[in-house]
Amino acid sequence: MSHPSHGRGQAPIYTPKGLINLKLGPRKPLPRLGPILDIPDNNGKMVIDMGPSHPAMHGTVKMRTILDGETVERVDVDVGYLHRGFEKSCENSTWTMVFPYTDRLNYISPFINNMAYAMAVEKLMGIVVPERAQYLRVISSEISRMADHSTCIGAATMELAAFTGMLYLIECRDMVWDATEELCGARLTVSYCRIGGVANDLPDGFEKRMQERFDKINRLIDDADTLLTKNQIFIGRMKGVGKMSKEDAIDWGWTGPCLRSTGVPYDVRLAHPYAVYDRLDFAVPVGENGDNYDRYLVRLQELRESSKMIMQCIKQMKDTPPAVVTDDPRVRLPDKDKVYTAIEELMNHFKIIMDGIQVPAGEAYAYVEGANGELGFYIVSDGGGKPWKIRCRPPCWPITSSIPSLVEGGMLADIVPTFGSVNMIGGECDR
Repeated sequence: MSHPSHGRGQAPIYTPKGLINLKLGPRKPLPRLGPILDIPDNNGKMVIDMGPSHPAMHGTVKMRTILDGETVERVDVDVGYLHRGFEKSCENSTWTMVFPYTDRLNYISPFINNMAYAMAVEKLMGIVVPERAQYLRVISSEISRMADHSTCIGAATMELAAFTGMLYLIECRDMVWDATEELCGARLTVSYCRIGGVANDLPDGFEKRMQERFDKINRLIDDADTLLTKNQIFIGRMKGVGKMSKEDAIDWGWTGPCLRSTGVPYDVRLAHPYAVYDRLDFAVPVGENGDNYDRYLVRLQELRESSKMIMQCIKQMKDTPPAVVTDDPRVRLPDKDKVYTAIEELMNHFKIIMDGIQVPAGEAYAYVEGANGELGFYIVSDGGGKPWKIRCRPPCWPITSSIPSLVEGGMLADIVPTFGSVNMIGGECDR
């Protein structure tokens, strides 16, 4: 893909030694220089830092830009450092203790993170997850997807001053989080999955309450649709902005709603079905232009599809056996009454808690359709109770890497809706 700044001359950069010339050639990391400075006598070009203390930048992200007036000639994206050390922290914890860490990768989609990690460990151990637990994992994953998409669209519209759209969708997210709290007792960091299943079953009356919630949630989605989709101000800021071709999206490693907005119908749930997705009837929304507007439309429609999938799962799982976790003694804690009365069960409980689940030596990779694309975990075991190596494949990283291709050559103001539309999550990028 040709670089927009080729042949555009030179731009001066301020350093402690004075002005130097930076040739705008192939993409290179820009030097980390001084504060925002308007550089005169060079056709109006200037260097501006956006973030990390910018209302439209997420977390620690900073964009260093070279501007020709309002036109973006060059962008260098720095995701910054959260200093979380997710992967190394996991390698010093038991296999079960990793779940709370996965919650915090994408804190709006914690159920999906739990599931992807659990699938990798189960793949290495050869564990078969009970049917009911598979349904519960899909229900919880689609709840997370709805929370994630509601947050992304709502925040992106608010950054364009459409505050009402934000209110509609955050109310939608709040009701989704009510369901999350019913399911696992938490609203944000859930730690719901277990190796071999999930922590607990649906509470009594969950189906009725979910149907009542969806009646209102669908009205809120329709209200946001009516407010935004044909709004000429919204269309003017989104349509044709931040475009990416399907060929370039594939080259960058895009997945998820961003890839589907370019016209590529790839979805892990359909291409490589897992859990019970192959039993569900759902559509995969696909765009045409790969711009901010199509990314909005894809996520909006996926909200509706997720609600349909959740209700299908609740109905289909009614006649499944009640087990929500495997009975494999390698991973399942003994029942409390047996722990209190039988020495063998007490010892098994003690060993699993203190030494951790003993995962056979080997390596495995498992992946799911996260809210932002393919989320995968590559794990290596040396046969002990702690991971020898964990590597996360975050969907946000390749998308964030391609931001210069989306904004260079456009207007400075277009960085805000474009960055919002790709839904960068700092916890995934800084591992």
